[in-house]
Amino acid sequence: MPVITSIKPQKNQKRVNIYLDGKFSAKGGPASGWGFGLDLENFVKLGLKVGQNLTEEEVEKIIKKAELQKTLDKILRFATLRPRSEKEIKDWFKRKKVHETIHEELFDRLNRLELVDDEKFAKWWVEQRLQFRPKPKSIMYQELRIKGIKKEIIGEVLENTDVNEEKFAKDLLEKKKYKWKGLNKLIAKRKMSEFLARKGFDWDVIRKIIKSEEF
Repeated sequence: MPVITSIKPQKNQKRVNIYLDGKFSAKGGPASGWGFGLDLENFVKLGLKVGQNLTEEEVEKIIKKAELQKTLDKILRFATLRPRSEKEIKDWFKRKKVHETIHEELFDRLNRLELVDDEKFAKWWVEQRLQFRPKPKSIMYQELRIKGIKKEIIGEVLENTDVNEEKFAKDLLEKKKYKWKGLNKLIAKRKMSEFLARKGFDWDVIRKIIKSEEF
């Protein structure tokens, strides 16, 4: 039965290293006969002391708690930067190789803190697009679908968002106007129509813009 032979604070002062039988490893545990790292909160709650005997089952449970808290601290920093979608959190788990046994509990913690919300994420995404890189609703819809947002949520968010696609289309054409100077009027209009179609504008908007006096 492993015995705690030493407890030493880590450099960040927020965790401690628990030595079992005089040994420690960041990747240790009962299977390898080595100690493990533990956050201060769980250390205090568990009341661990030098000379205390632990069964292998107890060590496994403590390591799981430690891993959960360590991962939670990291994902909280990730999740609080801006609204996050469920898919983003799942992708983060994969990138960080978080063990599947703690996925559900981590999700529960984040949900209780209201840090995982597909609707908030969709609203944030649309706002960012309109402010920095305006795109038609059809393109934003496709982008959000790729990001794992449900159709119903996207539809509701876009329906309640004021997007002046005509102004956006005119601004785009104004920037590219030089490309069509000197061309036959019909050819120029065709090329402008094709350009806007590639950008994701529907034909109702395109026809209205192309028929306007400016072009």
